[in-house]
Amino acid sequence: MERGSRESFERMGTLGIEEEYFVVDEAGRPTSGSDELVYENDPPAILENRIDHELFKFVIESQTPLIEDLGDARSSLLEMRQALLEYARGHGFDVAAAGLHPLAKWRDLEHAEKPRYRSQLDRIQYPQHRNTTAGVHVHVGVDDADKAVWIANELRWHVPIMLALSANSPFWNGFDTGLQSARAKIFEGLPNTGMPTYFEDFADFDRFERRMLETESINDRGELWYDVRPHTAHGTVELRTPDGQADPDVVMAFVEYAHALVCALAEEYEDGASGYARDHRRELLDEHKWRAMRYGHDAQLLDRTLEETVDLGELVDRECERLGIDGIKTVYERESGAERQRRVLEEDGPDALCASLLLQTE
Repeated sequence: MERGSRESFERMGTLGIEEEYFVVDEAGRPTSGSDELVYENDPPAILENRIDHELFKFVIESQTPLIEDLGDARSSLLEMRQALLEYARGHGFDVAAAGLHPLAKWRDLEHAEKPRYRSQLDRIQYPQHRNTTAGVHVHVGVDDADKAVWIANELRWHVPIMLALSANSPFWNGFDTGLQSARAKIFEGLPNTGMPTYFEDFADFDRFERRMLETESINDRGELWYDVRPHTAHGTVELRTPDGQADPDVVMAFVEYAHALVCALAEEYEDGASGYARDHRRELLDEHKWRAMRYGHDAQLLDRTLEETVDLGELVDRECERLGIDGIKTVYERESGAERQRRVLEEDGPDALCASLLLQTE
């Protein structure tokens, strides 16, 4: 069984961005396309070994190359998006992005034949059969394994802020769920998802990862699908909570926030801070996250003590001032993705809704 290691954690502050998208037809409706794009044709050089399909044949993923500096992240993201769009359109497809495609009916869509996914479908059954989700994953390099685990513990309080801001999936299987991020709740139907528990150090996390593999609870370490995790192969802390986004500016706000958080927490760790994570009950963190997926931009979240509620907007102001960033404030001040989807559907109908989710490259 392939394992990661402590030695993977070598570099601080590098970045990698993974985005999951929907393959759609000329009318913007979900369609099977991953076989043609991943297996049956040669992608442009920039996409070689950097695109893959997901569980459904209408979901495709891209991974940026290693990004050395935050200032290069936007151009790297846009290059990947532009190349994927041109490649997909050259084969009769288009690309859309959201947490869930509002018109995707999971019973009508094809699953991938890849053995890894067939094994998951056989083992997990219904929750995986309906998993039409698409998200954004941000990797930030950390130069010490114990530091990475400490940071991941602390980030459990922060990821619901990112989820609330990203909320972009009100519709699932053709109906309005009443949630702002139905993707987050659908995904939590799988095992090994949601808010992770506290880990004492890297050895503690490593024992857990090894036990999950040895008991055949998972087939590979990639099946630890928690909202935040130390990635023991890439040497990163991976934040996995945001919904997919058509607008690259929204993705970049989360990249900026994730990078600032990890670097600031690294400094706290090096200064000997005890942090909050040890005192955070997972049940209260689950409530914190529930509020994010239910209410999105209108959420009253829990403060760092988990004892009082606070408006998302106030938390955003505090985080921007503390970290010297502004992207997430811009995201907060605009219409949320979920509310935009509802408005477009009501005002202009399903064709306009599908068009509004098409991938943007500037």
